[in-house]
Amino acid sequence: MKTQVAIIGSGPAGLLLGQLLSKAGIDNIIIEAQDKEYILGRIRAGVLEHVTTDLLRQAGAGERMDKEGLVHQGFNLYFNNRCERIDFCKLTGGKTVTVYGQTELTKDLMDVREAGTYQTIYHAKNVELHDVTTNTPFVTYQKNGEQHRVDCDFIAGCDGFHGVSRPTIPPEIRNEYEYAYPFGWLGILADVPPVDEEVVYGHHEDGFVLCSMRSKTRSRYYVQVPIDEKVEDWSEERFWNELKHRLPDELAEKVVTGPALEMSIAPLRSFVCEPMQHGSLFLAGDSAHIVPPTGAKGLNLAAGDAKRLFEGFEQFYLHNSRASLNNYSPECLDRVWKAERFSWWMTSLFHKLDDNPFSRKIQQAELEYLTGSEAGKTTIAENFVGLD
Repeated sequence: MKTQVAIIGSGPAGLLLGQLLSKAGIDNIIIEAQDKEYILGRIRAGVLEHVTTDLLRQAGAGERMDKEGLVHQGFNLYFNNRCERIDFCKLTGGKTVTVYGQTELTKDLMDVREAGTYQTIYHAKNVELHDVTTNTPFVTYQKNGEQHRVDCDFIAGCDGFHGVSRPTIPPEIRNEYEYAYPFGWLGILADVPPVDEEVVYGHHEDGFVLCSMRSKTRSRYYVQVPIDEKVEDWSEERFWNELKHRLPDELAEKVVTGPALEMSIAPLRSFVCEPMQHGSLFLAGDSAHIVPPTGAKGLNLAAGDAKRLFEGFEQFYLHNSRASLNNYSPECLDRVWKAERFSWWMTSLFHKLDDNPFSRKIQQAELEYLTGSEAGKTTIAENFVGLD
């Protein structure tokens, strides 16, 4: 087989890139190691910046998002038994975010791709990338016991942290920066109405708490736990009690409990790979960077990579210029590191970092300063809705 762009991985970055390319008439094939059901079974958050929602509409996959997505004009911060609202519209000139689950977004992108003529190969095993430093790279994989080869002009590595794309860049060229946090998020997904119309961030002496939602009838709640905590040690009753304990009384009274659709513990880490390109190979999404979910940046960074990479391919094929592709890595990394900083900062601000009383007093003082200052609230708001 031959194509112009071989895309490794059918997560949001790969699917969005593929659909943008398809709409522009640029041939592409997506090669995925897992099956469709496995991908759609992964539970992920979904707070979309306006740039991401615009991209989904551009890709022809925004119709259901526009009908079912929840547009949020701010969020609430709870600390020291008080609440402060971060008003996005007021502080950023009218910008908002949209709550729409990553699983739903992925399904929409799959549906529009399947309605077209472009190919997605599932169950591709032993995927390998070859000759990525040349103008004639190719991909090999096995399926149904047979070896296959895809010749292409470029390879987009959208196959996540554990994929084959990033390790293809030689270790002497690849620099990786990582920080693992000493805690995780114990989360529960339940078909119960959200405790608030907007997302709630809570700073408590026993640890961080987050109240979010997938829809008006499905809620996602998290509490901070030690990194060595086991999910099997938590009953649903214990979780709901801990959630209420960390919320102010007036909010805890509004919590509606219900059976868990899913309970899990997610570790938190920050990770960046430099460079994000090597010859004809370009990394996008989790293959290049991971952020703790505190700042709601992971999915949006992946969408930003897809946008930037699509623009580079468009310039190459329509205007015979590789200048945009050559600048892909430094331009993406500038945006990535800003999002990494914000996500690290939000994580450090709201979580219980240690048992040192001094640390907690500093966190409280910073929260007081930020919420008591228009400039401080603007800093939070403009980073949360997405830096241009």
